[in-house]
Amino acid sequence: MKNTVTPKALSQFCDELLDIDEFKDYCPNGLQVDADTPIHKIITGVTACQALIDHAVKVGADCILVHHGYFWKGESQPLVDMKGKRIRTLLQNNISLIAYHLPLDAHPTLGNNAKLAERLDLKITGALHPNEKHPIGNIATCTPITAHDLATKIEKELGRKPLHIGGNDDKLTKIGLCTGAAQDMIEQAALMGCDAFISGEISERTTHIAREMGIHYFAAGHHATERDGIHALGDLLADKFGIEVQFVDIYNPA
Repeated sequence: MKNTVTPKALSQFCDELLDIDEFKDYCPNGLQVDADTPIHKIITGVTACQALIDHAVKVGADCILVHHGYFWKGESQPLVDMKGKRIRTLLQNNISLIAYHLPLDAHPTLGNNAKLAERLDLKITGALHPNEKHPIGNIATCTPITAHDLATKIEKELGRKPLHIGGNDDKLTKIGLCTGAAQDMIEQAALMGCDAFISGEISERTTHIAREMGIHYFAAGHHATERDGIHALGDLLADKFGIEVQFVDIYNPA
């Protein structure tokens, strides 16, 4: 007989693990859609897009666990069109949806930042904003590396060539990082004395900030920088509850 866990029990464990009550987020963290069906198989992924839901249906999963879920601040509330189809597909197939956004970025061992640093042989030493209890952005150190070699390492580890805006220093030892849409933390990284800053996305203004503050900037991809946190959380749940967990990477070049 397969092991199972209820959606509420699974989300409660993750809520406490990720300390979600300490975050002011743009979306609800935890159980977003409760199909009220015992979970024996989880599909994990970055975003709860229709393709991920369809895969979960195909393989008979009872739960989807993602970094980017639904019900974002400012979005339209009616469950119609694309949003309605996603919710219908979940409920009609008895699939629960659990999502963790900022709490998963910030977790010191499972988080997206922690895992990105691990991939790039960076040692996290502090926070970009030192007074934060759960830092969203981090500062890391490394053995001296050129900007070219760091770009090559990012491409090798993430499977995506980063966009690089050049800075002043030839050798990098202090690097700020924050996955996803954290490009506006670049100024804080420069003020904290970082030689370089890595995020997922880039904005038009980011280029000018990097040039004028003399800091190297690497846009490594929103999706690419945020795969490892949810993957790690899924692996932990598989061990904890003895249930099947499968990570599915829906291609996204952004």
